[in-house]
Amino acid sequence: MSKSVFYHAGCSVCVSAEQDILNLMDSSTVEVVNIGEDRNRIAEAENAGLKSVPALVTPNGNVLHINYGASMADVKG
Repeated sequence: MSKSVFYHAGCSVCVSAEQDILNLMDSSTVEVVNIGEDRNRIAEAENAGLKSVPALVTPNGNVLHINYGASMADVKG
């Protein structure tokens, strides 16, 4: 089974959403990526369709933008 990928940038909105996601989903089915720390994954997130973080990409490629923490332009700096 493919995992969902939860992308965030480490801000308080993102960290709160991460905790909610991990409480709602089995942690073995979701990969958490902090693109504020792992900046080499920013292009991957953009290619997946992210416009802002936090966001969850489902195994079939749907992007679920959750609350609004930062735009991808802000994350890239």
